[in-house]
Amino acid sequence: MQKSIDQRGFFFKRTWGLTVLLAMIAVLSQGCASLLIPPMVGPVVKNLNRQADLELVCDGAASYLLMLDSLLVSDPGNTGLLLHGTQAYTAYASIMPECGRPERAPVLGERAREYGLRLLGTQPGLGGANQMPLAGFSEALQSVGSREVEKLFWGGYGWATWIGFSKGAPMAVADLPKVEQLMLRVLALDEGFYHGGAHLFLGIYYGSRPAMLGGRPEVSRGHFEKALALGDRRFLPTLVAYAEHYARQTFDQELYVRLLEEALAFDLALAPDLTLPNVLAQRRARKLLAQADEFF
Repeated sequence: MQKSIDQRGFFFKRTWGLTVLLAMIAVLSQGCASLLIPPMVGPVVKNLNRQADLELVCDGAASYLLMLDSLLVSDPGNTGLLLHGTQAYTAYASIMPECGRPERAPVLGERAREYGLRLLGTQPGLGGANQMPLAGFSEALQSVGSREVEKLFWGGYGWATWIGFSKGAPMAVADLPKVEQLMLRVLALDEGFYHGGAHLFLGIYYGSRPAMLGGRPEVSRGHFEKALALGDRRFLPTLVAYAEHYARQTFDQELYVRLLEEALAFDLALAPDLTLPNVLAQRRARKLLAQADEFF
């Protein structure tokens, strides 16, 4: 999207802090950067999630990604930075279609996968997860405790982001069972983590295919319902995914419309920390609702 020079100037004034951080990275030693920068990264993630201005995020989030990349060059094994990097690239890849640049999504998804795998690799036994046999990977996950849920969840979502934008490439699709195992382990350790996000993933995973092609629609519905309950129906991507990946697949028009209308009726002010994902979900809900006659 194009902005006027004045608008761009306003944006860069708003993000002067990122410019300062980049300058600091250039002059600080690796040790100092590791000590000083990470505590300043988390608030930026939270602020991005509170943004309702999608154009601002589309134009500006790249500065944040560059900052994270630079920090990780200096401190490649920093778990906190890998976590934020995985989260940021996962989110930014996902909004590229809404930003009018769908061709960028696979590129950013590749980086989300890279950081996600590196994040998983900070956990003993999970290094090189993408190269491990499925049975060995599943066995290694059983030794991971509840304190590592965040690593498992975001590592899995970074990996899944790459798979989602791979356009069905066999190598990518072959990795899905490993992501499934990651999310099942998250459920076993803390099913409520990130608004029931593991349930959301599994709802999509089991619901995306018709039953005749290996889908498990009733299992999918159970996961979506659980995710909605755990998220207090405030995390709108769950409502929209439920409509798109279960109701549409099972030709349940009444449920499809009801879920999308619930998402559109939600007052964003009730969940300020989820503004950005909820804005994106409402945009998707409008498109899907307008296409209802094409699907049913």
